[in-house]
Amino acid sequence: MKSLVLAEKPSVARDIARVLGCKETHKSYMEGPRYIVTWALGHLVELKMPEDYDRKYETWRLEDLPIIPKQMGLKVIRQTSYQFRAIEHLAKRRDVKDCIIATDAGREGELVARWILQKIGWTKPIWRLWISSQTDQAIRDGFRQLKPGAQFDRLYESAVCRAEADWLIGLNVTRALTTKYNDPLSAGRVQTPTLAMIIEREREIQSFVPVPYWTIHARIGSVTATWERHGGKRLFDQDEANGLMARLNGQPARVTSVKRKRKSEPAPLPYDLTELQREANKRFGFSAKKTLSVLQRLYEQHKLVTYPRTDSRYLPSDMASTMTERLSAMKSGYEDIIAPLLAKGKVKAAHRVFQDDKVTDHHAIIPTDERLDLGKLSADERKLYDMIARRFLALFYPPYEYETTTATFEIAGETFVARETAVVNAGFRTVLGKEETEVKPTPFHLSEGQTLAPVQLEMERSFTEPPSRYSEADLLAQMEKYGLGTPATRADIIERLVETEVVERKDGRFYPTKKGKQLIELVHEELKSPELTARWERELEAIARGKGNPKQFLAHIRRQTEQLVAEIKQSERVYKAPNLTQLTCPECGALLKERKTKDGRMLVCSNLSCRYRRRRDPKLSNRRCPQCHRRMEMHEGKAGLYFQCRPCNVVEKAEETKRTTTKGTERALLKKYSATNESFGTNLGELLKQALENKE
Repeated sequence: MKSLVLAEKPSVARDIARVLGCKETHKSYMEGPRYIVTWALGHLVELKMPEDYDRKYETWRLEDLPIIPKQMGLKVIRQTSYQFRAIEHLAKRRDVKDCIIATDAGREGELVARWILQKIGWTKPIWRLWISSQTDQAIRDGFRQLKPGAQFDRLYESAVCRAEADWLIGLNVTRALTTKYNDPLSAGRVQTPTLAMIIEREREIQSFVPVPYWTIHARIGSVTATWERHGGKRLFDQDEANGLMARLNGQPARVTSVKRKRKSEPAPLPYDLTELQREANKRFGFSAKKTLSVLQRLYEQHKLVTYPRTDSRYLPSDMASTMTERLSAMKSGYEDIIAPLLAKGKVKAAHRVFQDDKVTDHHAIIPTDERLDLGKLSADERKLYDMIARRFLALFYPPYEYETTTATFEIAGETFVARETAVVNAGFRTVLGKEETEVKPTPFHLSEGQTLAPVQLEMERSFTEPPSRYSEADLLAQMEKYGLGTPATRADIIERLVETEVVERKDGRFYPTKKGKQLIELVHEELKSPELTARWERELEAIARGKGNPKQFLAHIRRQTEQLVAEIKQSERVYKAPNLTQLTCPECGALLKERKTKDGRMLVCSNLSCRYRRRRDPKLSNRRCPQCHRRMEMHEGKAGLYFQCRPCNVVEKAEETKRTTTKGTERALLKKYSATNESFGTNLGELLKQALENKE
């Protein structure tokens, strides 16, 4: 008898199959003496759509809402149904005794597998592989310590509640807004409050009025001190500032106090996903989605880091014994940092990182014990790995120690303060590269009661500044603060806001569009508030921990759906599509809307039941003009396809690119079917079809 192992992706399935000795390769699975390893392609099963319950819902009508099925059903996703059928066939084999779920160890991974098994009608025993890295050793250890599937029933219930709640609220509110105002308007429990935060920040910026203020500085020997009163350094009254300058200039200064404090700062904890995304955005300009994509490759393909989709920054205590192996594996890339640690014999990381009670489903992101070969990593992968590695290595170095000196002066009854910081021991900062490593001499050779020569004052005029628009790092921090989404979903939510044209990303900052500003006025106040989602996440977490009631949660969601749709139906608010043009549709006569796409501007009919669309701008090719090097337009003429650069008046026939295109296509296909590609093992016909569709 054999065990059926269900992984989430082909790449993970290949690794598991290799470790388990499954050498017999088939199109949709790999088989060995004891195991059959197959895979999903992300979700193979999803919740039924409204039209699956009743064909009338294929047409969006406001009067049909809300759509609340008595019992939510499941359906197989058509595009990947071939893989579902393959798993279903394996599940019915007489020599299969049980199933080992080996999808991602988290809420969504549990849902992927359980929905497949539910749709198949699985009745045999279920086991769970729960691992935090994809190394061979981790896989072997995980299979020796398989957990009963029932242990994760609550996690599955939590995942179902999340999926059904998003379906009920998101689908109904989106359909209601879209049909009511005749424009594609998307809303949801996470994206709407996130949009509301961006718009609120924009309102603060637009309503901001700069206010002038003045600061006064005194040069006292080699020290520069700043005027302070009750801890404040700004003077908003120019007359008062001028009066102080006239009264204090040229007066002697007396030292009233000199205070020195030795301080210590421990190494920062390792990254969780959200903090890693924030810092990668600040340092490299990576979007949250890009960071997650690169991190996923480091985890699955290179096996150099532990599970990425985590919200914990701590490690379990039983991992303390693995530190030496991890350092040894990293040594080739960080010889100067790691060699001194290993030379001491037993290595010890900061004690505070090992806290079992603060580890959730997964621990912090740290390097694995897989041997490091930086030459195999792309530039982006190196950048991200270096961040993770250095944050991890910092745990083995002493605290950063520094001394702060605060000198207080009295000049004609007014207080001036100077502050200096001296590095005593750079400690872990030598690893992070954040601080100079040399030790500075202690500043301020002053003593209390000392009187100094008359001082010269300088006055500086400045203006208050508005808050900055959110960067991706800022937005992730706000989403984490208010519990909007999970580490695994925040990147997709941000991209969704951009794709639906309610915000724009400019120079790394988010700007609300006219559409976004109008949309936020149309939705219920509760849906705009982060509190709704924060409450949902708390309830979902309680369900996952066995302390919540899933039936009660979903009953509340259904009532809330009815209320939100009813408000939209009764609303008298007005919406005007910001991208409406004066051009009419040749098929139905309605006005056309202009949309920006990756291929240029498109004109689409504003009538939702009409499918008319055409390009407003010519399609741009990847071919570059030989003179100005801009992308050339693609046109279809009597002689066939040709390329044109209007500014340079250069025209070239498409045939001239045939050889280059063929070679490029050939390279792309070789890459697609290489052993390292995740698509390996999926339906060949589908992949060839995709390749041909993408070929230009």
